[in-house]
Amino acid sequence: MSKKADLVLVTGISGYIAKHVAQGLLQRGYRVRGTVRELAKGEQVEADLVAAGVDTSGLSFVETDLQSDAGWEDAVKDCAYIQHLASPLPLRQPEDREALVPEARAGAQRVLSTGFAAGVKRIVMTSSIAAMIGQPGKGTHLKITEESWSDPDWKKLTAYSVSKTRAEISAWEYAKVQGFEDRLTVVNPGFVLGPAIGTSYGTSLGLIEQMFAGEFPRTPKAAFPVVDVRDLADLHIAAMKVKGAAGRRLIGAGETLWFSEIADIAREGYPEKGRKLPKGDLPNLVVRIAAKFDNRISAIVADLGTFHEADTQYVTDLTGVSFRPAKQSVLDSCAYLADVGKV
Repeated sequence: MSKKADLVLVTGISGYIAKHVAQGLLQRGYRVRGTVRELAKGEQVEADLVAAGVDTSGLSFVETDLQSDAGWEDAVKDCAYIQHLASPLPLRQPEDREALVPEARAGAQRVLSTGFAAGVKRIVMTSSIAAMIGQPGKGTHLKITEESWSDPDWKKLTAYSVSKTRAEISAWEYAKVQGFEDRLTVVNPGFVLGPAIGTSYGTSLGLIEQMFAGEFPRTPKAAFPVVDVRDLADLHIAAMKVKGAAGRRLIGAGETLWFSEIADIAREGYPEKGRKLPKGDLPNLVVRIAAKFDNRISAIVADLGTFHEADTQYVTDLTGVSFRPAKQSVLDSCAYLADVGKV
């Protein structure tokens, strides 16, 4: 590998999406420096990438924490680009809606301030479609565009949605004040599916695992745009270099599926393993009652009954990245979970 290859900082590199981004960067000839809270996590990341057939000679790690200033100047040193993916995402939502905001917002500002000060060419920050769809009175169909924003003061929003919204708002405000809006691009992923690298994976795959385990005899009536993690990684990398992506919000999402459709696709692909998969929808009233006792369910109460559709043609036009069929991502997710013995 050439010593002149650009160095890219990937924050939270042990994460589900981040490992795919790291893989894509290394395969394209970039050097990658990943942030981890403990260097031992870096060893596992490297082992996972090697097992996936990736040449990791250009991979290194640095120990940092979103809640501390320590280590960030060293982390960004000599980097041409930053992929900021680290963010708190608990499976169970804190009762305090603002509980995740300080870490998410302060972490983003640490990355932006040290990155801009170090002269990086562009920072790609991962937000979420959750920062777009939290709109009071949205009805049964919501078309999501680049200009869509969640209302963080809407009482129905969960801690995760509030944190992603406030962190992204803060990032854009900071970039504007510093005069660096053209050096920031934000990616807003939908419901992320697809095979993980290694044996740890995101909350969305965990939901499919729970469906196979029979934890949900029926599904909440909720529908979100799906994005395959492999396409999402390609989008992050394209967002880093494409001139027209500067200062833009890029929705990372394709087709929309109801949760019941995800269960049906999984059952069709895995009829023997899928006997406990949910059949049909739970009445919204039942979901709202259940949410009072299980805060995993509370995360989708605000979205019940709404078909969320993402307008992403502009993303493909800008970056050249298109999104594979959602059905394929569901089936590939099931295949991965079966391979690692989770279904």
